[in-house]
Amino acid sequence: MKMTFRWYGKSDKIPLKHVAQIPGINGVVTSLIDIPVGDVWPMDELIELKENVNSYGLNLDVIESVNVHEDIKLGLESRDAYISNYKETLKNLSQIGIKTVCYNFMPIFDWTRTDLNKPLKDSSTVLSFDNEQLKNLSANDLVEKIRNDSSNVEIPGWELERLDEIEELFQQYENVDEEKLWGNLDYFLQQIIPVAASYNIKMALHPDDPPFSIFGLPRIMTNQENLQRLVDLVPSPSNGLALCSGSLGPNASNDIPSMIRHFGEQNKIHFAHIRNVKRISEKSFHETSHLSSDGSLDLYEIVKAYKDVNFQGHVRPDHGRMIWDEEGMPGYGLYDRALGITYLNGLYEAITKAKHE
Repeated sequence: MKMTFRWYGKSDKIPLKHVAQIPGINGVVTSLIDIPVGDVWPMDELIELKENVNSYGLNLDVIESVNVHEDIKLGLESRDAYISNYKETLKNLSQIGIKTVCYNFMPIFDWTRTDLNKPLKDSSTVLSFDNEQLKNLSANDLVEKIRNDSSNVEIPGWELERLDEIEELFQQYENVDEEKLWGNLDYFLQQIIPVAASYNIKMALHPDDPPFSIFGLPRIMTNQENLQRLVDLVPSPSNGLALCSGSLGPNASNDIPSMIRHFGEQNKIHFAHIRNVKRISEKSFHETSHLSSDGSLDLYEIVKAYKDVNFQGHVRPDHGRMIWDEEGMPGYGLYDRALGITYLNGLYEAITKAKHE
């Protein structure tokens, strides 16, 4: 496994100098978060980004996220122009050596939480989702709560200029059910995957987070059956998954180690997010440290499954707690994610050495 760290470019408070000091780190996963969704990522900014990352001895092989414009998910006539821009961005990314692009197909909301700063017993804070609380919130209420919880720090997936149009977006989705969304995804992939393949880029679709409907919106990347349907839509080595244990984990029916083996044996896992969650009820959970005993997922078994399928791709620890009085983007501090990397690397080393005894 190639261990990476999610870094948010110029706006990130965490300096690359500190990221490079994490033991076992291979590189960073990043993006041009200031480019509006749907626009072409400019070549000069990509070159500058790569040179900056490389100057700290870090690799840049994976981009997350080249977000899919809402018009594509809605299947509007304007989608072709945005798909054309997406193809041009893939071309530019290939010219700086990008091997993998992570993206998602979640309507309106990206990852969804009801609290960005839930305190745990040890006084650390985490991202959490309380389904009972959500029942008492409108979509506008949730957006306003995220604004307040984030202390005006822009949260990826919750870009405020887009969410200011949330009422109009909900109206547009009134006639989009799951099958219509599948059709719109298929339309997108039929055009994008051949282009990605021509540039030797692997497209890694991230599961829905959480893996069930929010405010009645369709969500289709939720379980093994649906993920298999995705990889079967366009049979190509470039069409695959960003398998995220934390996104799929809130549904107790999702057997993560089994899913890793299922898709790993097909060479369909192009990128991996490894983290833990603590299930509170059927649709409520909060995030935790990566330690298996702190959550509902067995990280030993998850890492072992990746070893069993000889996964050689990139992984990252994904979200972490905010600990040691660190201030920054909720879920994306340095300290707990660095601890997560150390824990995952320790598990991987122990599993690897045990196999050779």
